[in-house]
Amino acid sequence: MSKHILIVDDDALLRRSLAFNLEQNGFHTRTAASAEDALALARQDIPDLVLLDIGLPGMDGLDALRRFQDHLGVPVIFLTARRRELDEVLGLELGADDYITKPFNLDVLLAHIKAVLRRSGSAASVANEPVPLTIGDLSIDQAAHTVMVAGRSIDLPPKEFDLLYTLALEAGHVVSAGDLLARVWGAEFRGEPQVVYVYMRWLREKVEEDPQHPRRIITMRGVGYKLVAQGS
Repeated sequence: MSKHILIVDDDALLRRSLAFNLEQNGFHTRTAASAEDALALARQDIPDLVLLDIGLPGMDGLDALRRFQDHLGVPVIFLTARRRELDEVLGLELGADDYITKPFNLDVLLAHIKAVLRRSGSAASVANEPVPLTIGDLSIDQAAHTVMVAGRSIDLPPKEFDLLYTLALEAGHVVSAGDLLARVWGAEFRGEPQVVYVYMRWLREKVEEDPQHPRRIITMRGVGYKLVAQGS
């Protein structure tokens, strides 16, 4: 099974280039333009390794590193344009597994990635296997990729499953279409909310008793979507 790498950088061209090249080298990738989106993605689908830029908008890479350590324990390689020695010392002392400065050679980066993955092994992935979620009479097991609604097994394609799981992680809270795009489809889909609308319609056809009058996945007009518990 290919290793899952989460790429976190606000440079869209770099994200696309890195994702393409890593996929060509046998890795599975997801991308995020901010630390906040990256942490949400990682909670949804724990990566084997994170490539993390330090200079991010909002929460910076050093703060994000603490969150990845505290909540997920996944290895992190810093990607940064900062050349100050202090950044390297800080990053490694805080627990980053490696550090590489932009611009970098792809072969060098691949060597760093493989070395960190060898050191980390599979222990972190096993220890942090997602716990099944229960919201009312809805149960979602991410590891087994199964969904139960009122005692019935529901078969969902991958993207619809990810969409439901993302809403379940924020059950009772509104998630905007933009956040759903970033967390389920990746940073490159920002600005294409119609993707969410289409998949949301398909998802409701499977989990709602009356898809035209949904009670589980509620639309908060002009704000986003909220998963609400039904039954018990």
